[in-house]
Amino acid sequence: MTLADFLSPLPLVAVLRGITPPEVPGVADVLTGAGFRVLEVTLNSPKPFESIRALAARCGDACLVGAGTVLDPADVARVRDAGGRLIVMPHADVAVIREAKRQGLVCIPGVATPTEAFSALAAGADALKMFPAEALPPAALKAWRAVLPKDTLVFAVGGMRPDNLLPYRQAGADGFGTGSALYQPGATADAVRDAAMAYARGVGALPRR
Repeated sequence: MTLADFLSPLPLVAVLRGITPPEVPGVADVLTGAGFRVLEVTLNSPKPFESIRALAARCGDACLVGAGTVLDPADVARVRDAGGRLIVMPHADVAVIREAKRQGLVCIPGVATPTEAFSALAAGADALKMFPAEALPPAALKAWRAVLPKDTLVFAVGGMRPDNLLPYRQAGADGFGTGSALYQPGATADAVRDAAMAYARGVGALPRR
């Protein structure tokens, strides 16, 4: 399956920052129940590789599971060995991108300028993470869309809530990433379910791309 296939049920990436291994089963179940199929455990979480392993085992091939906040190329192999198939970054370090592609993983680097965007694509990025979107207005994404390759997948990430997705979709966002508004460390499964369903409803009201 391609990245686009995993986004087809719901074009959202769940950013699980601070999750612990015991929390993974309950959180995974409510997220997948709401339609999420792309999930990342940030590497600045407690025991992130254990959580990635647990998440990959729980979700199987139905989800694209991996790591976020990947800063060191050496961590790419550790993510792969834990069963992860996705590398997400807050920046556009081409060394991390190239290592992810060498290991056969999907890579979504963070970019804030057209220069970073084109450098990331040249290094093999599978999609771009517009980050932080809350500091980059939809007009910036619209301008990017005028020059990026037409088939480039772009996610708006950072400050995205169920009620502010529409302007970014209209400007050309293919999907969105959400972290603290979806999951916070120690959140109950019911709280995560409620947030996940709110995002699903928000996306469901958007025009399709």
